[in-house]
This record gives sequence, structure tokens and C-alpha cells, in this order.
Amino acid sequence: MNTPIDLQYRAATVDDIPALVELVTSAYRGDSSRKGWTTEADILDGNRIDPEVLRQDIERQRSRVFIAERDGQWLGCAHVCEQDGDGYFGMFSVRPDLQGSGLGRAMLAEAEHIVRDEWKLPLMRMTVIDVRSELIAWYERRGYRRTGIVKPFPYGDERFGIPRRDDLRFEVLVKDLIEPSA
Repeated sequence: MNTPIDLQYRAATVDDIPALVELVTSAYRGDSSRKGWTTEADILDGNRIDPEVLRQDIERQRSRVFIAERDGQWLGCAHVCEQDGDGYFGMFSVRPDLQGSGLGRAMLAEAEHIVRDEWKLPLMRMTVIDVRSELIAWYERRGYRRTGIVKPFPYGDERFGIPRRDDLRFEVLVKDLIEPSA
């Protein structure tokens, strides 16, 4: 695997919302997502992100939706924010045809850089649908650990998708970004 070079990152604006919804949905839902390994097409239908929720994420303080580009082409996006004194990582999306290229590792490192070095937060937290064992393993190889804390899936709220099964829930993963003082 080659690590992507010449990546540029920029903060998303509200003008980017329609294209961001399309990118995020293409990475997780429908036939286009099946080109990559992060598809949720077998467990969820519908949108992966709601435009109004995305607007709120873009506009609020200590929150950044960032876009990874190369030569003006959008390759992926993610969201980081401060939540309860720690960093929170989500909406992580890589174009399906580029998954497995090292782009995701580079983007995750950028997210950790923002949270650790710019915002000086000690921990990154995320939630992952717990039946996504391959994705959880990918995060574990990057230093994240399972907490055993689970949260309910928002059944009935179609802004986040239409479940195809009734056993979905989120598990919280964490990674220390700043070593605790001895």
C-alpha cells in the first residue's frame, strides 16, 4: 500500500454541504459503497448524514469538518469536535475507489493532530456500529481500544439511516493522544 502524498486539508464550509452529503453517503450506503470495504449497505439504507446536522457541525465552535484533497479532487472527509473535554471523531469517509490506499490512515492522523496539537485535548473518542468488526479491528491497529460502553442506535430517526436489522448499537472506542503525567 502506498501512503497518499500531496494531500491538502481544508475546513468545510456550508457551501460544501451538498457535495459532502454525497461523498459520505457514497462511502457507506448503496451500490457505490460496495467498491470499498467500509460499506454499510447490508445493514443500513438511506443517508449517512443529515444536511442540517452537518451545517451545525460546520458552524459550531471547537468543531471542524475537514476535506482531504489532491489536485483539487475530494478524496475524503471527517469531522472532529470537542465533546466533554475530549476529542470526538466521526463522519469519516474515503471515496470507495480509494479505500485501502493509505488515505484513511493519513486522514486519521490529521484528525488526531487537530485534537492533540491544536486543541490540546488528551483523548479521542468515537462510536462505531458494533457489528462492524473489520472496521473496529482497523481502528484497534491504529491504537484505539474498545471500552465496552455501548450506545443505542437511533432507530426511527431516518436522518441517520434506515436500519435493515434490529440489533444495531454503537460501541465507544478511545485512544490516548497525550500520555498522562506520572
